[in-house]
Amino acid sequence: MSNQLRKHIEEVVALIDDEYSFVLSHFSKEAYGKNDFLIQKGESVNHCYYVISGLLKLVYDDADGKEHIASFAMENWWESDFAAFFTQTKAQMSLRCIEETHVLSISLNNYNKLAADCPKMEYFFLKKSNAGHIASQRRILSFLTSSAKERYEQLLEQYPILFQRVPKILLASYLGVSRETLSRLSH
Repeated sequence: MSNQLRKHIEEVVALIDDEYSFVLSHFSKEAYGKNDFLIQKGESVNHCYYVISGLLKLVYDDADGKEHIASFAMENWWESDFAAFFTQTKAQMSLRCIEETHVLSISLNNYNKLAADCPKMEYFFLKKSNAGHIASQRRILSFLTSSAKERYEQLLEQYPILFQRVPKILLASYLGVSRETLSRLSH
């Protein structure tokens, strides 16, 4: 489990064994069952999560109770309600397991300490944050400029594994279409 995080970090920066032991000491291993919440809307967001195994969905429930999926997170992805995590405010979104999930969690305190004490990790976190911003902007632009069919095709091209692991109703929510529309798009 811990070697997976090391390989992930070393895609960006190389670590010697002592550095990696130091990095790992800032994380906690956690396991969740299908449908368990890691974060619930309205609660404090105390951790950011690195997914070892499993699948998560980050959702926003609107005033009418409709669920909007902001993102999915699978192996080697990071997830949280980042706005609430970094500003230490209440969650606007919920993070829930689609599958049994194992994560490494890090508190904001440990995140900041790790970034301050290990410049390699500060650089790693910066690269991951930048990649997340880029992905978010691409998703926003996709909603502004692409048809439902184009969004479906983009998702299928980028993350084909999601179509095997995520129920169609959740994919439809992520794409901003009805389940029926998704069925038409997939034929």
